[in-house]
Amino acid sequence: MQESEIRQAIEQKTGKNYNIWTIGITDDPGRRKAEHDAKGENTKSWKEWKADTETIARDVEEYFLAKGMKGGIGGGEHPTYVYVF
Repeated sequence: MQESEIRQAIEQKTGKNYNIWTIGITDDPGRRKAEHDAKGENTKSWKEWKADTETIARDVEEYFLAKGMKGGIGGGEHPTYVYVF
């Protein structure tokens, strides 16, 4: 997906209530979700999108972190999945 498509989908999902959501990027969404679950985080509202490139995934993450979403920079070797929960 393109950056604008992912941004729009995230805004529809979150209702622009950025500060109550966590965003991240990963190269393995199943593993990453399990890691969040293991830390006791509530991933019931988990949603992920496959970006066309790693650059798009990183740009989307940075955009929403700047808007106040929880999370941090990271994502594995070549993250192309963006997720929120």
